Amino acid sequence: MTDHPHARYDTGESLNRLALSATVHCLTGCAIGEVLGMVIGTAFGWSNGATIVASIVLAFFFGYALTSLPLLRAGLSPRRVVPLAFASDTLSITTMEIVDTLIIVLIPGAMAAGLADALFWGSLAVALLIAGGFAFPVNRWLLARGKGHAVVHQYHHAH
Repeated sequence: MTDHPHARYDTGESLNRLALSATVHCLTGCAIGEVLGMVIGTAFGWSNGATIVASIVLAFFFGYALTSLPLLRAGLSPRRVVPLAFASDTLSITTMEIVDTLIIVLIPGAMAAGLADALFWGSLAVALLIAGGFAFPVNRWLLARGKGHAVVHQYHHAH
């Protein structure tokens, strides 16, 4: 494996490990945004549509933010960070949000559950885990082609 940002990764354990790391990274940002959006929408009694939109917007925001912070710490300018974050995370976050949102919508009563309801938290957890399972092969495919998190990987370890 090379440190070049557009390197292609060989198949095997290192590619799987990097894809898992990229997926967990994406899942973390998506989970923060998704949960925050659902909590805000539920707490304020927003419609299902408004709650879902808030969750998706916040998932993208936190996903991009988690990628951007190490890049900014590595000394890259915001002008350089924004396209790198978009290139590395957009497909993974999109995949995760499509799957996650569909599952939440399809679980009976999940969108109507309150913050104190186990169905609220359980459906979010299940949906996010399943979405992560769908995002892993997407991240692996991107990494094998020198795309996705491959474009930012070298900066995540620089200080």
